[in-house]
Amino acid sequence: MASAVTASAMQVEGAEYDPKTADRAEPFYVRYYSGHAGKFGHEFLEFDVRVQGDGRSALVRYANNSNYRNDSLIRKEMSISALLVQQLKKMIVDAEILKEDDSKWPEKNADGKQELEIRLGNEHISFVTSKIGSLNDVQKSDDPEGLRVFYYLVQDLKALIFSLIALQFKIKPIQ
Repeated sequence: MASAVTASAMQVEGAEYDPKTADRAEPFYVRYYSGHAGKFGHEFLEFDVRVQGDGRSALVRYANNSNYRNDSLIRKEMSISALLVQQLKKMIVDAEILKEDDSKWPEKNADGKQELEIRLGNEHISFVTSKIGSLNDVQKSDDPEGLRVFYYLVQDLKALIFSLIALQFKIKPIQ
């Protein structure tokens, strides 16, 4: 479990961080992974967002591997605008996840793990915990408040990425 924060989440070089006024080309990266090795092999969901060049766009990469019923790996890539990157940064800053520490969170286990890695300006942090089935799992942890922040931010990020994928690729649900 590696959590490394060099400064307060809302403070960057002594001033409060504001995604609206931040340099578009500043380093920004967010990656989420959830997976396990089980009966059907290595099954996982992963996505990442990485700012490109001068910050006018970002690349979103998505992968979902489920071997259930011989499903194959699904990979999608798309570009998003600086405005959407700004919104992602705002979600992360508003959640105050950069203030959290995963040392008291449940460790990865046979059920799998979740990882969240964020690079925002000079801040770089990485979280690893077990899969969270419900808020009941959050409440039972040694750090329910910190894990709750993680849980809700991950839910928000997944909802946004899934919505973007549905809009971009018009994936039809199983009927």
